[in-house]
Amino acid sequence: MDKKKFYITTPIYYPSDKLHIGHTYCTVATDAIARYHRLRGEDVMFLTGTDEHGQKIEDKAKEAGVTPKEFVDKIVCGERGVLDLWKLMNISNDRFIRTTDDYHVAAIQKIFKKMYENGDIYKGTYKGKYCKPCESFWTESQLKDGKCPDCGREVQDAEEEAYFFRLSKYADKIQDLLENTDFLQPRSRVNEMVNNFIKPGLEDLCVSRTSFTWGVPVDFDPGHVVYVWVDALSNYITALGYENDKYDDYKKYWPADVHIVGKEIVRFHSIIWPAMLMSLGEPLPKHVFGHGWLLLDGGKMSKSKGNVVDPYILAEHFGVDALRFFLMRTFPFGSDGNFSNELLIQTINTDLANDLGNLVSRTTAMVGKYFGGRLPAGCGATEMEQGAACSARREATIPNGDFLLDPDDPVRYDMDLVLKAAGLRFDYEAAMDAYAPHKALEEVFKVIQRANKYIDENAPWALAKDMEANGKRLAHVMYNLLETTRICAILLIPFMPESMDKLFQQIGACEGCRTWDSAAQWGSLSDTAEPAKGENLFPRVDMEKALQELEEAAEEARKASLPDIELEPQSAEQVDFDTFCKSDFRAVKVKACENVKKSAKLLKFTLDDGTGVDRQILSGIAAWYKPEELVGKTLLAIVNLPPRKMMGQESCGMLISAVHKEKGEEKLNLVMLDDKIPAGAKMC
Repeated sequence: MDKKKFYITTPIYYPSDKLHIGHTYCTVATDAIARYHRLRGEDVMFLTGTDEHGQKIEDKAKEAGVTPKEFVDKIVCGERGVLDLWKLMNISNDRFIRTTDDYHVAAIQKIFKKMYENGDIYKGTYKGKYCKPCESFWTESQLKDGKCPDCGREVQDAEEEAYFFRLSKYADKIQDLLENTDFLQPRSRVNEMVNNFIKPGLEDLCVSRTSFTWGVPVDFDPGHVVYVWVDALSNYITALGYENDKYDDYKKYWPADVHIVGKEIVRFHSIIWPAMLMSLGEPLPKHVFGHGWLLLDGGKMSKSKGNVVDPYILAEHFGVDALRFFLMRTFPFGSDGNFSNELLIQTINTDLANDLGNLVSRTTAMVGKYFGGRLPAGCGATEMEQGAACSARREATIPNGDFLLDPDDPVRYDMDLVLKAAGLRFDYEAAMDAYAPHKALEEVFKVIQRANKYIDENAPWALAKDMEANGKRLAHVMYNLLETTRICAILLIPFMPESMDKLFQQIGACEGCRTWDSAAQWGSLSDTAEPAKGENLFPRVDMEKALQELEEAAEEARKASLPDIELEPQSAEQVDFDTFCKSDFRAVKVKACENVKKSAKLLKFTLDDGTGVDRQILSGIAAWYKPEELVGKTLLAIVNLPPRKMMGQESCGMLISAVHKEKGEEKLNLVMLDDKIPAGAKMC
């Protein structure tokens, strides 16, 4: 029997030269969902990539003095680029597409021409507003306070010859798709799309540009390049082989099961993309899911705002799996979430160190202490437990009373734990199928917390005092804890794959009891398992110390990202030559130099300017020079400036310095002259 096919995508990312934790959020979520479907034994295709065309790429490349292709190559393939980040975050994508790939470019030309020949693309003149950062066209009425409604930045007037896509032709079909199916999720996104974009009147879309050249050329009309969103959206089918010979997976995987996208690009995926596919006569994706943003200080993370969080720094300090877990555990996936380092550390300490880590370390340590690291045969699941486990379901678990247990019988604790663990996979599955990874993790940790409570209820340390009388009971308690941990670990594989491999080894779980099917089968763990207490998988984090280290690391990273040397731009304002000649530059010899009292900046110079009368100049250079270093030096000064008071003392002139920045730190160097030059010599 063929495996069930599951095709999942993230949007292809604009290759930013400053990647932050927000960039990883969508991709980690998509990766967790893809791993979940693989765990279930499905044939998964997980696609991601980079969107590399458009005006803003061309402009940034020009600023950097390189070609657009050189610019994107460095960001995608270079050190700490997109590919490095996905490797760091353990992203398991099956395919990676770049919109500069030759096969994709050729396919886009065919797609554009096909829609043109279908009568859905026509030539006209575009006149309106354009947001370069978002690569979005807007009408005046769609702007918010005169700015882009998506990113809030300035828009520019645009007028140029262009091709248009008859988006308005598909307005009714798109509205029906959104309102009467579950195509767009969560449901809250539907009203936004219909009320903001369709009901006011869906206008035809400008789908070519002539004001720049970095894009896919329209092959039948030189001078036009395909609008970047037509180019980008089509990657979902070109990456499978649509209109190209690079791949041959289109019939196998299309239509996509779900496009996971950020809420800011839901409009493109839920309105423009379906209309394009309708024009091409191709099936629509089954679902589009628009997740929320990670917010920092109340706003979306953005390089331009300076509020970014470096995933490399976080992964180095806390581990990749802990970071992946935090992103999925803490924020409801369809809503915005407020990120903070404090919340990250709190989540690690509470869920991973206290709950999961504590459960594993206590259980394995007790098996080692009380049973020499090997459970005794016969301590596994009882018939009553297995019967209850078979009946455990999401909607109806069997209450303890059905077993007619005495309230004081410790077996009632067993049954409560077994029912929760055996029914866990069904609750987890429902949440994951609804694209709610945070709810799936919530269900897992309810069971982990119940297992920790089970330790306290049974008090193994008390049972161990009389092994002859209580040894069998103690072994069964240990087995139940290990078996519960095993089930939870299976369901945590999509979120923390590397850590769960280590955990399985610590609890003695064989390969056969790490499978999806075994997650619903209580008693799969061997009753002679040999757990071994290993490394602490999730050590507790010292909040104060970690925050200080993060602050220092972030500052170091900020400085490292700065250019080695920054110079002040040259002034475009011209100075009259005669005016310049009025400035009297003279060589001066430093006779004495000292700090000015009550000032951290000023040095007071006593100077020989060749007149026979000492000149006093105050200069704010104390941060760069010690007074004793300057005595005897020959400096350059302007001597015909009017005197001025500084800290109550008179300064007659100005010493000339050169200023620049190194790694963001201001540097100042006095202009020093050859000591052979006599005091008072005029500079010309």
